[in-house]
Amino acid sequence: MAEMSDLLLLVHRIPYPPNKGDKIRSWQLLKHLAARYRVHLATFVDEPADWQYVAQVRKLCASCHVAALNPRQARLRSLRALLANRAMSLDYYADGATRAWVRRTMDDHPVGRIVVFSTPMAQYAQGWPAARCIVDLCDVDSEKWRQYAQQQAGPARLLYAYEAERLLRYERQVAAACDAALFVSAPEAALFQKLAPESAGHTGWYGNGVDTDYFTPATVYANPYASGERVLVFCGSMDYWPNGDAVQWFAREVLPLVRARQPAVRFCIVGARPTAEVQALGRLPGVSVTGTVPDVRPYVARAALSVAPLRVARGIQNKVLEAMAMGKAVIASPQALEGIDAVNGSEILCAAGATDWAQRILAALADDGGRMAIGMAARTRVVASYGWDARLAPLDALLEGPRRQAAALSAAGETARWNRA
Repeated sequence: MAEMSDLLLLVHRIPYPPNKGDKIRSWQLLKHLAARYRVHLATFVDEPADWQYVAQVRKLCASCHVAALNPRQARLRSLRALLANRAMSLDYYADGATRAWVRRTMDDHPVGRIVVFSTPMAQYAQGWPAARCIVDLCDVDSEKWRQYAQQQAGPARLLYAYEAERLLRYERQVAAACDAALFVSAPEAALFQKLAPESAGHTGWYGNGVDTDYFTPATVYANPYASGERVLVFCGSMDYWPNGDAVQWFAREVLPLVRARQPAVRFCIVGARPTAEVQALGRLPGVSVTGTVPDVRPYVARAALSVAPLRVARGIQNKVLEAMAMGKAVIASPQALEGIDAVNGSEILCAAGATDWAQRILAALADDGGRMAIGMAARTRVVASYGWDARLAPLDALLEGPRRQAAALSAAGETARWNRA
């Protein structure tokens, strides 16, 4: 058996446990790469509870550097980027010890491949033009900040607009310097090709998958809800602004319309770290906020419907795919369905606007057979289209096939411009 080659993997957040969107993708990426390469991983822990998982991650790695990241200190540190005219996200993840470890690893091992997961980690991949570099930007983060700006007013609007502009500039520089820039869906890749036409030729995507053995309707769970409740469930990290915006809008604008016709309907918000605004929703009639739960699956399995009313969204929503894999009928906004290959009306339901949402929910609740048929079709779609091995196959070709021929890859000038972004 041939000896494995060395690969450097840079991930902005420890890729375990796979309990949120980016960790699901990065965990599957790590497992896939570790089966094929000697992986040297540099990553951060931004939640104290995640330190318990470092040993699990180390098992897959030839070497591993895990740095502590204090979110409050990182936010303060990121403000210095304003003075330097660069994206704040870079300073948020800037760490001298991590940079030194990467340098030693590149010096001590014959690393011929670098995989970067998320834009800010690209700052650690510069300076080794001989190594093939694949950057998984996941989403067009700059577009997310632009959308944030549109939803805000005052200083926050100006700050978010600043970050959108500077981060797009950096994304373009990173994409121009790497062998391939990858995204989570075809729409995200197409958007970036428009924003960064100079890198369109080596911009691509690989979609998220689902562990369909873990998320399955075959498992029977105890009911976490009260008897007689008809529950609409939303699952997601509740300190993530788009999720908070979604549940606040739904609880205040949609749920009252539904409960006016069906008073037994409840809206359950399931997810870690709910903000004060999200916790306050628990005081509204028919709304409950769980906070962290050991397993989201019982809440999805025992709900009448899964809802994803996001108004700001980038990339593929794992929460939608996971509910579909569990055979649950899902109603989602157009934004939440971006990049998901499912047939509206038979495999998933789409709603836009409070009145449309309320009507579709009430119709689905009144049709038990139709709701079950949609859930079964959703499960079939996910099993057929979203297995992780198939999803990650394009990455194998990029890591082992011919390298992109472009002067920017080896030009010192390009590396310098990347460094100054």
